[in-house]
Amino acid sequence: MKNILVPVGSSKNAISHLQYAVDFAEAFGAKLFVVQVYNVYTKAGTMIKVDQIIERESKAFLVDLVSKIDTKGVEVIVKTLKGKLIDTLDLACKAADVDLVLVEPRTNSIKDGVYLGKTSGKIIKQMNVPALIVPEGYKFTPPSNILMAIKSAIIKKKGSLKPLKEVKDKFKATVNLLLVKTTYHNKGDFDVNKELKTVVSKVTKTENATTFQGVLLHFESHKPDMLCVVRRKRGFFAKKWENNTILKKDFHSHIPVLVLSGLK
Repeated sequence: MKNILVPVGSSKNAISHLQYAVDFAEAFGAKLFVVQVYNVYTKAGTMIKVDQIIERESKAFLVDLVSKIDTKGVEVIVKTLKGKLIDTLDLACKAADVDLVLVEPRTNSIKDGVYLGKTSGKIIKQMNVPALIVPEGYKFTPPSNILMAIKSAIIKKKGSLKPLKEVKDKFKATVNLLLVKTTYHNKGDFDVNKELKTVVSKVTKTENATTFQGVLLHFESHKPDMLCVVRRKRGFFAKKWENNTILKKDFHSHIPVLVLSGLK
């Protein structure tokens, strides 16, 4: 893991989140890209100065944030980017060859009932880069016990397990696999291939209405300090992500959640 991107909003948790990002990047010897995306909707040629002011203020905001954390020798690159959020972040990830995006649950939302705000929800739902959702105020500690919860163990996408493998190997963590049989279950979904077998230590099978319900049922028995789920059309947050925002009543986590970009 060489390049990590951190989109920054205006939340009061920004400094804590950036410190976690630095600590995480330090463990991998990775470069950290701290970015803020802005957009100006106006008629052509009428808001050039305002555009420049926004860019300058955004850059100053990021520089100030970084000055308040301990960078621990990690190379931190600050960027302000103009454009539509997802398109712009996708381009930035490709240009910087980003391996992982670190997301705080609520970059702008202050509603207590919200787990993932609209901006964070968009990033998780619409981007194809693996992501790590870090709870608000969470201090970095090397994960030792990871619970991977999926409905299907079928792997067709090359390199889809790479982020999980890298986290496991770097921190010498144990990965336990929870296979959840739902109404969408198909024959072969629980067949664990050789690649996945080399990653996981234990396999548990359960039958629940949703993957999340399976996690709730088995959380205490596994006591994970990191959760790993998969982004797919009928994946972990499928219905919950229809409006991008995810409410705490539907899902919340007090531990980091590693979101793989998909297995198929």
